[in-house]
Amino acid sequence: MPGAASVRSVRYATSPLLASKTPPWRSKLLVAGIGVGFVVLLGRALDVQVIDTAFYQQQGENRYARTLELPANRGRIIDRSGLLLASSVPAPTIWAIPKDFDAARGDRRALAKLLSMTPAELNRKLDDNPNFVYLRRQVDEAVAQQVKALKLEGIHQLTEYKRRYPEGEAAAHVVGFTNVEDRGQEGIELAFQDALAGRDGTRRVIKDRLGRIVEDIGESVPPVDGHDIQLSLDTKLQFFAYQRIRDAVAEHKAKAGSVVVLDVQTGELLALANYPSFTPGDRRKLSGEQLRNRALTDTFEPGSTMKPFIAALAIETGRVRPGTRIDTAPGRMTITGRTIRDHKPYGVLTVEQVIQKSSNVGTVKMAMQMPAQEMWEMFSAIGMGQKPRLEFPGAVTGRLRPHKTWRPIEQATMSYGYGLSASLFQIARAYSVFARDGELMPVSITKLDRPTEGVQVFSPETTRAVRDMLQMAAGEGGTAPKAQAIGYSVGGKTGTAYKQEGKGYSTDKYRSWFVGLAPVSKPRIVVAVMVDEPDAGKHYGGDVAAPVFSAVVQQSLRTMGVAPDIEVTPQIVARELEAVEESF
Repeated sequence: MPGAASVRSVRYATSPLLASKTPPWRSKLLVAGIGVGFVVLLGRALDVQVIDTAFYQQQGENRYARTLELPANRGRIIDRSGLLLASSVPAPTIWAIPKDFDAARGDRRALAKLLSMTPAELNRKLDDNPNFVYLRRQVDEAVAQQVKALKLEGIHQLTEYKRRYPEGEAAAHVVGFTNVEDRGQEGIELAFQDALAGRDGTRRVIKDRLGRIVEDIGESVPPVDGHDIQLSLDTKLQFFAYQRIRDAVAEHKAKAGSVVVLDVQTGELLALANYPSFTPGDRRKLSGEQLRNRALTDTFEPGSTMKPFIAALAIETGRVRPGTRIDTAPGRMTITGRTIRDHKPYGVLTVEQVIQKSSNVGTVKMAMQMPAQEMWEMFSAIGMGQKPRLEFPGAVTGRLRPHKTWRPIEQATMSYGYGLSASLFQIARAYSVFARDGELMPVSITKLDRPTEGVQVFSPETTRAVRDMLQMAAGEGGTAPKAQAIGYSVGGKTGTAYKQEGKGYSTDKYRSWFVGLAPVSKPRIVVAVMVDEPDAGKHYGGDVAAPVFSAVVQQSLRTMGVAPDIEVTPQIVARELEAVEESF
């Protein structure tokens, strides 16, 4: 072949092109380039393997090693008898890897329906993150099984824990609730968050590319389960108190109501109920009105419930005796241009009758004998203007202004409960001084092993005298005969007050309450009842709140095994007696 012969005839060794000399700088440049490249590679290797080795090892480990969280079991909340108020149960959570999800339109619709969302909502969730997204957390087991039956690629499930509240709305304001992350948001769930939550553990594993665990690496840290919290509440009393205040709010077309029950022998809170309430496990339509724990967070002017304390202070300081006569005629008095009135002229009343009839004039005449500082110290001693030392979030302080700022008319109105404010819980605790022979007790919301010791405010003799007055107020000729309890002697004081509106008072909105103790012979419980804005024709505490007190006292003492201390028959008649309208 001619071509082949011509190729063989070329003499490369003598070719002028190949025989030409290469410039020295070209070879040096080539060697220098190779050297620089080698140094760069060496530096990079040094950086990766020596200087920044931890970062790259971590990056590599991230692609196969995982730290799994081992959740701790949240502690239970139980009542004083061990009955469940809150516990955790397994609840499936549906999640997805959107980049792996590929389903027909019909399957998408079926999935969306099971998860209680529209197809458009499902698509928006899947578009949020290509690697991971929660579709619905803590669903019912039946829903989880139906989702699993669809056998959709990219749809997965994991087990979380959801709180259950067996007592529902009856104990909602005490127990509270957790969020979807199982952290306390309200009530005991929030107050004891650290104790209930425990501490999560960890497990270090290697996973393959399909997400399967291949082996464990390192040591696992086991979870520490949360502690159970045992409350002082009695579930039976709590439910009954809730029923009674709910019924009273409905009967009197009121805005709201609250009940507090204290065991005065131990200092334990036995019941705290509010209405309106909510279901802790279903808060989709929860409003602020439902959420408010009114017994602890709402403050109001306590009205006539303060009168027994003024009588006690006057007796304690020797200014009066229970039988001291006070002229209240003509049923009104004027202080610095302001007129204070009784419901009607009573004429001359003993101190006992002043409390029985709830006379404003008689109470003011006792109060104006005292220095303002003396009244202020007594109010402070019974807990007014001070935040309750209770392991519970949201308990309020109330208002008690310094005595140096009191004008004479303010001192007068404070004696019958206007010009200071307190919560229903504070008033219930204050009345424990009459039940414990003058000792103000600390209150616990958790079960106690032994009775608590309080602070002596009045002498036993003074408080026994005031107990007799409270019994008169709750009996014939008093403002609250409807507070009478079948089989048990009771004593207490009504309160009715106009509600504040702006800088003044409403003329047609009231708060009605009754606070008392039973049995009078040997007090075991204090019960406080408040009904907010009754609007069915009656607004006096003796008509609205006293019947709730009566029902709660009877149920509570029977449940607690307290023996009746009076005959039953006379009490049936006493409950039909007409109440004296109180001055407020």
